[in-house]
Amino acid sequence: MRRAISMPTKDAIVVTGGGRGIGRATALLLAKRGERVVIGYARDAAAADQVRAEIVAKGGDAVACKVDVTVEAEVVALFDTAEAFGRLKGLVNAAGIVEPDARVDAMTADRLAKVFNTNVIGAFLCCREAVRRMSTAHGRAGGAIVNVSSMNSVHGGGGRAVDYGASKAAIDTLTVGLAREVAREGIRVNCVRPAAIRTDILRLDEHPGRLETYSNALPMGRIGEPIEVAKAIAFLLSEEDSAFTTAAILNVSGGR
Repeated sequence: MRRAISMPTKDAIVVTGGGRGIGRATALLLAKRGERVVIGYARDAAAADQVRAEIVAKGGDAVACKVDVTVEAEVVALFDTAEAFGRLKGLVNAAGIVEPDARVDAMTADRLAKVFNTNVIGAFLCCREAVRRMSTAHGRAGGAIVNVSSMNSVHGGGGRAVDYGASKAAIDTLTVGLAREVAREGIRVNCVRPAAIRTDILRLDEHPGRLETYSNALPMGRIGEPIEVAKAIAFLLSEEDSAFTTAAILNVSGGR
């Protein structure tokens, strides 16, 4: 019989990519709803500190932690920090990158390695550490994981970012496979799949007319806002709202 491991009485949720875009909106929303948040960021310390400061100013509790999700030791350190901050109850895998527009016949091995290391291997490592710290098989109390995919996993991103689309298809598979793997260990694993969202990843400033192009491509006639994805993530994290939901992929896509 496994002995339960003594953990802090307060809970915490890790949000990778928490300094900007969907991750930022999610961290702020979770804190507003009373959660203690660990903000993982890769490079922009100022942005992550701003999120943390905003949470604290409103009476919340948060800590920012630098992490390159492609480096195993740094991922472990992130989750060690989270456990020192509170009992881990959730993970939001929002960290991800997309490279400049390119066709497949112009992609280099270095580019492909960068995209897949960050978007796929990084997500796997974060999920691994979360499971180790939440699974009842490891003497923990359970929790929830929400991965951030993309509608490019369905549509491919041809002519612009097939590598990104393929990496997000891997996230869809990770979500379903891991959900079934840990379903009886107190962990729910779900995924949100956004279409075009108003974040830096769209590079709207670099491509005049891209906003109109994306808006026209969506049945709702507009792109989405980060908070609209954040609310879907918060729903999937909530044991109260989605206790019987696992292995689900929720499109937040304006009907695409």
